[in-house]
Amino acid sequence: MDQSRIRNFSIIAHIDHGKSTLADRLLERTGAISERDMREQLLDEMDLERERGITIKANAVRIDYQSGNGLPYEFNIIDTPGHVDFSYEVSRSLEACEGALLLVDASQGVEAQTLANAYLAIESGLEVIPVVNKIDLPAADPDRVAGELVSILGGSKEDVVWVSAKSGKGIDELLDVVVKQLPEPGGDLDGPLRALVFDSYYDTYRGVVALVRVVDGVLAEGDRVRLMARDADLEADEIGVRRPAMERTKRLEAGEVGYLITGVKDIDVIRVGDTITHAGTPAETALAGYAEPKPMVYSGLFPTDGDDFERLREALDKLRLNDSSLLYQAETSRALGFGFRVGFLGLLHMEIVRERLEREYDLDLVATAPSVEFRANLADGSTSIVHSPQDLPEPGMLHSIEEPYVKVMIITPSEYIGTVMELVQSKRGEMGEMNYLSTERVELHYLMPLAEIVFDFFDLLKSRTRGYASLDYEPDDYRPSDLVRVDILLNSESVDAFSTIVHKDTAYTYGRAMVHKLRELIPRQLFDVPIQAAIGSRIIARETVKAKRKDVTAKCYGGDITRKRKLLERQKEGKKRMKMVGSVEVPPEAFVAALRISED
Repeated sequence: MDQSRIRNFSIIAHIDHGKSTLADRLLERTGAISERDMREQLLDEMDLERERGITIKANAVRIDYQSGNGLPYEFNIIDTPGHVDFSYEVSRSLEACEGALLLVDASQGVEAQTLANAYLAIESGLEVIPVVNKIDLPAADPDRVAGELVSILGGSKEDVVWVSAKSGKGIDELLDVVVKQLPEPGGDLDGPLRALVFDSYYDTYRGVVALVRVVDGVLAEGDRVRLMARDADLEADEIGVRRPAMERTKRLEAGEVGYLITGVKDIDVIRVGDTITHAGTPAETALAGYAEPKPMVYSGLFPTDGDDFERLREALDKLRLNDSSLLYQAETSRALGFGFRVGFLGLLHMEIVRERLEREYDLDLVATAPSVEFRANLADGSTSIVHSPQDLPEPGMLHSIEEPYVKVMIITPSEYIGTVMELVQSKRGEMGEMNYLSTERVELHYLMPLAEIVFDFFDLLKSRTRGYASLDYEPDDYRPSDLVRVDILLNSESVDAFSTIVHKDTAYTYGRAMVHKLRELIPRQLFDVPIQAAIGSRIIARETVKAKRKDVTAKCYGGDITRKRKLLERQKEGKKRMKMVGSVEVPPEAFVAALRISED
């Protein structure tokens, strides 16, 4: 199709503001999907997305639109996630577009992720169309929300489109605005081929399926293509588009979005961000690609059955093809055996990845408590990166420890300012600026340690503001902090999977809560099991799981009391020996006890 009638755009918003519902209405209104095949959250293909009502993976679809001027148009829509943990997914999607629909809930107004996504789109040079959704809700105030959007993007309230994605009201007007306001792709149709791989996934039968945006030239079936970053040559076996079912088109021209199947089964060959060109007449320069994602949270993933280690490796390899922000390396734990230290973009990302591994690859996993990346400055002047508590050098070798700080943006109703400030200060936050978006909503900026956010900060923020506050954060820098490693000892043996690095002021509280939780989770053995929390060689908390007692005197029916005493003494001696050589049985749920300490 003529490039002047192609529009590539993304739908961006805060979580639960109606992105997927709007995508459903656009598909329905343009006839891309029949009424019989229509279902809610059509572009959310994973069961997890449907169960939780959130978008985890960006998804691209092509629809055909007949405009009011009688001309046919081709829309390539990308529905993106809204949670802060998946902002890397959003940034990659924006690179494949020229425009974005910035969607805001008419009852909730501008949220933290709304601002973050708006800034991402503006930095990428996209044309942004402000859209107010859910205008038919009883609590909706579209005029106020339109004013908030204008204060962010500029322009006037007349530029804001009002829609109800649920009922379909305003969808026709939105489609016309997309045609009029969003720019055409503008690639060189006659130039050498350059196509950006913006996503990929693994198909059991077809191998790696790459989702591509053709920037220049033409990509056709049978072409010999080259991956410029990998310097590998492949053959284009199948080319097509998603409508949303896969439809073979045999070619993609400059400005179009579609998929490419080369038949390659090696998942390391095609990587997100690579540039595809013709092997015979390659382009001189590759496309910009993407910055490497930086994990915010690290956790150990271990199979409960040691024989599943290789299966876990293969599953992580395949999942990384679909989620390029996932980073991992093998590690060993004395308590859990062989597994992987995995880097995630946040706690929700960690939870989703673990659940996908268990569901999609039939694995039974144990996850250790999450930690962040610390810097250990050693006495000899060198610096060591600490991804897990076990990597922290001994106190005698340490000069100082630095922890990562993040810039935090919180948007809250003005009535909760005091509550939010109190919470952030208790988490070692430093106040920055405060801006009033309106008379009722306030934007607060803080500098906070990342370690204080990844555990329970988001839940506490929501509970203290009745769910009205929203949070967004981005990495800042490292700062020296007074940190210590708290070790947990079972039967005087340190269990590395329970160790964690915390601030000195909260070490006692954490140790006390952890040993209390483990006393409830660890079943009684045939001997007393002491559970201790320690900083170095100093014990700061202790609980004991009392021993089971077998009734060894049950067979004695009367007689001399000394006979019973002899049996009890023999049992006592046996328990002493057992305590010296016995191993403690620890259930898998105990290894994530640290995650739930704050809930009790």
